[in-house]
Formats: sequence, structure tokens, C-alpha cells
Amino acid sequence: MEISEKKETENNNNNNHNNAQTALDSGSSDNIDKEAEERQARDLKAGLHPLKHKFVFWYTRRTPGIRTQTSYEDNIKKIVEFSTVEGFWVCYCHLARSSSLPSPTDLHLFKEGIRPLWEDSANSNGGKWIIRFKKVVSGRFWEDLVLALVGDQLDYGDNICGAVLSIRFNEDILSVWNRNASDHQAVMALRDSIKRHLKLPHSYVMEYKPHDASLRDNSSYRNTLLRG
Repeated sequence: MEISEKKETENNNNNNHNNAQTALDSGSSDNIDKEAEERQARDLKAGLHPLKHKFVFWYTRRTPGIRTQTSYEDNIKKIVEFSTVEGFWVCYCHLARSSSLPSPTDLHLFKEGIRPLWEDSANSNGGKWIIRFKKVVSGRFWEDLVLALVGDQLDYGDNICGAVLSIRFNEDILSVWNRNASDHQAVMALRDSIKRHLKLPHSYVMEYKPHDASLRDNSSYRNTLLRG
């Protein structure tokens, strides 16, 4: 009898904890939505054209050696943020073109509140689609991807966290990060949407890699698990 009562108490405690966590998550989401609505109202009142999401450009100059979370975070620098069409073009026109960036570096475009880290809570259960380009054409595809992301043109847009342009010695790599690697339908729909908006030639292969796999092998682009 005592054991039964103890288990029942434990179950009740777990249920209460889960309910409380759900309430917290719901409240946090409501606050984010309310802040976005207030921001858009201010932008409209100012005669601007608000975007659905606020975005941040980040820049990373990679250093030699083994990647650790601390060393990588130290190298990530926030460049600029924007929430309107006008703000985007002011930012983008002043950014260095990809062809002028040194190797190896990364340029990140992520929704506000999401850091370009595998370990970030918005990214930790997700992954990324990867496309490799010759350096002479990567800039055009990156710009098309940025415009699609900022304009909320990609399918399952709420499942997208951001995009990265990785400048490397012999190639440049574009990647689009999403929240949920286990949602196969959303992952494949995102792949098809990227192909469509970038008008990607059939000769290009897209690769997918969950972030937990990147954490295990400490690599962004090696040992991909899915091709399409």
C-alpha cells in the first residue's frame, strides 16, 4: 500500500512539473508573439515595412584547432539586426560580399533570439540542409537564400532557425538550419522549397545532418546522414 501511494505521489509530481513547464513554454511563446506584434505596429506607424521576423547577422572567423563550445562562442560576433525591409537593405548593402571574405569564415543570418550554435535550445533538436558551391557562384545563391529567408518564402518557415554561408579554401557551403530533425515531412519539404527558390540545378546534391550528430563527431559538414 505504501509503495502504491509513493508511486502515485511521484506520478502526480511529474504531471505537475510537466504541466508547469507547458504553461511556461506557452507563456514564453505568447510573450514573443506579443513583442513581435508591438514591434510591427511601431514599424507600420513609422511608415516602414515590417518583416514577419526580426533577424540578426553574425560573423565568425574560425581559428585553427579543435572546436569547443567556449572557443566557438568567443569567435561569434553580432554584426547587425533588422526587422523591416528598409532596415534589411541598409544592412545588406553595407555587408562585405562573400567573395571578399577570408577563409575560413562563416556568415550567419538567424532569427532574433537564436544563436548560431548547435547547442542553442532552438537548434539542439534540429539539423541543417547543406549545399556545396564553387566559389564563383556561391555569392548569387547566398543572396537568393537570404532574400527567401527574410521574405518568409520557404515552406515550414516557422521551423527554420537561420542560414549560414561558410567560406572555405576550395568551396563555399550554404546551410539552412531547422528546429526539428525528426519531423521527416518538414525536413523534406524544406529541401524541396530550397531547391525551388534557389532554382538549384539537378547536378547539385543536398545533404542533411542533425546537430546532435555534429556534436558527436565535432564536425559541421562531414558524415552527413541524408542526401537528396
